[in-house]
Amino acid sequence: QVQLVESGGGLVQPGGSLRLSCAAAGGISTIYVMVWYRQAPGKQREVVASISSSGTTGYADSVKGRFTISRDNAKNTGYLQMNSLKPEDTAVYYCNAVISATAAGGPKNYWGQGTQVTVSS
Repeated sequence: QVQLVESGGGLVQPGGSLRLSCAAAGGISTIYVMVWYRQAPGKQREVVASISSSGTTGYADSVKGRFTISRDNAKNTGYLQMNSLKPEDTAVYYCNAVISATAAGGPKNYWGQGTQVTVSS
């Protein structure tokens, strides 16, 4: 069974950095697009960054120049490097990916469990 497991969240001071990881496991054949979302208290979930299977990236305007999305296809893992963090970056960050498993069936959408990022002095 395919699972996405996130790690790397925590508490950081404004201006600091964190790197989130999203590891896919469980009979992976192909990982297509990987997307990081975030949801702050009382707000809707929003797209932070995305990366295609070929490495094409996209970012929300609010994080451009500060966040970098990447992936290691050999490890079935995606990353979100977050620099110059601001209090408004505080949220639960979720990994999302479209994955084909080695078992029968076409591409499906999967979500991680979320990891808390808190930016505060």
